[in-house]
Amino acid sequence: MLVVESRETIGGGMRSAELTLPGFVHDVCAAIHPMAVASPVFRELRLTDYGLEWIHPDAPVAHPLAGDEAVVAERSLEATAEALGADGKAWRKLLEPLVANLDTLLDETLRPLRLPRHPLLMARFGLRALRSARALATSRFRGEAARALFAGMAAHSILPLEKPLTSAVGLMLAVTAHGDGWPIARGGTQAIADALARCLLHHGGEIIVSRHVSDLGELPQAGAYLFDTAPAAMGRIAGDALPPRFRRKLERYRFGPGAFKLDWALKGPIPWRAEACRRAGTVHVGGTLDDVADAERAAWEGRAAERPFVLVAQQSLFDPSRAPAGKHTGWAYCHVPGGWSDDLTDRIEARIEEFAPGFRDLVLARHVFSPADYERYNPNYVGGDMTGGVMDWRQIFTRPTARIPPYTTPAPHVFICSASTPPGGGVHGMCGYYAARAALSKRLR
Repeated sequence: MLVVESRETIGGGMRSAELTLPGFVHDVCAAIHPMAVASPVFRELRLTDYGLEWIHPDAPVAHPLAGDEAVVAERSLEATAEALGADGKAWRKLLEPLVANLDTLLDETLRPLRLPRHPLLMARFGLRALRSARALATSRFRGEAARALFAGMAAHSILPLEKPLTSAVGLMLAVTAHGDGWPIARGGTQAIADALARCLLHHGGEIIVSRHVSDLGELPQAGAYLFDTAPAAMGRIAGDALPPRFRRKLERYRFGPGAFKLDWALKGPIPWRAEACRRAGTVHVGGTLDDVADAERAAWEGRAAERPFVLVAQQSLFDPSRAPAGKHTGWAYCHVPGGWSDDLTDRIEARIEEFAPGFRDLVLARHVFSPADYERYNPNYVGGDMTGGVMDWRQIFTRPTARIPPYTTPAPHVFICSASTPPGGGVHGMCGYYAARAALSKRLR
């Protein structure tokens, strides 16, 4: 097996670099890894045997509220439910059966569409997952704390929270928080890519970096070519190997909002007003359910929210290798319209200041990634969309086109394995796993 990478290092969304000052290691894209630690294929590959080490923060995620209050999703479902007070019973009832069957649930959901092998479990999940996050949160919970906690998780869908299927993302992230947790990779997310590379080399594979491919004819002869690219890019590279009509379908694939991201070198840890936020690897800075919903809707209406929902990671609190002694890193982004070019640094930092007064005084240096910067960094991030395309009901299973299996093309030797295939974006390896199975199946016929 040969892997060809256009950049000087492998990794894609799993790279780390000194983006601000020497000694400050920042995750360029992905930072927190609930799906990676729970991934069936990563477990099968035993990446810890190849040097990967997971670090679990004291709590997976915190969501600050007014004053010095915050709601926390603990690893313990019971502890989380207890802290939610009157909504604790509802939180437990919603998630307990799914947490108890986490491995089975992941096996059923992190794959292309098929008849479920565990229909009762999938019916329990599906009846809730098909709803909008707003509808589920308001019908299940009476208090703002539980509603906000669920809204922050559902906002990872990068869809308006009034849209169907946004509950699916909220449910999966809540379940993993109470299951395998939301860990970070020691030394940086690059460690995941490096472990995968060592695994590949151990099994006889080869990696070539700094080689841009613009035509299929530039590659050695092979029985199968798997494209970890955006759909249209695969169409351009494969060229006449694919029918013109199919290439036009690939061009019509839809991408959604982009990410505007900041990395900071800090004099000290983020000074959260709520002490609970200092225990969490991830902090959802968003306020109430209505606040989160308003911010996420803005990106779909072609504007940047005045008070954005900001996803913050504070890896150096738990991994000292990320910064010089006594110093820290900060990582944060918000969702904006695809291709957005205006600078949102002030809005993001002002939002964090609401819940962590004095934050700006700690900034030694900052690095900015706009949506356009992200697309230049990785052409798969069309318009700054880091998740491989919109994951709404029109495109969640027909990624990138309506084929069975979806990783195939009309050319028997051309396959697609990027986040633009099921089960979609995230550090989990399942797109590549099922694409590889599809390629092997074709070859064995």
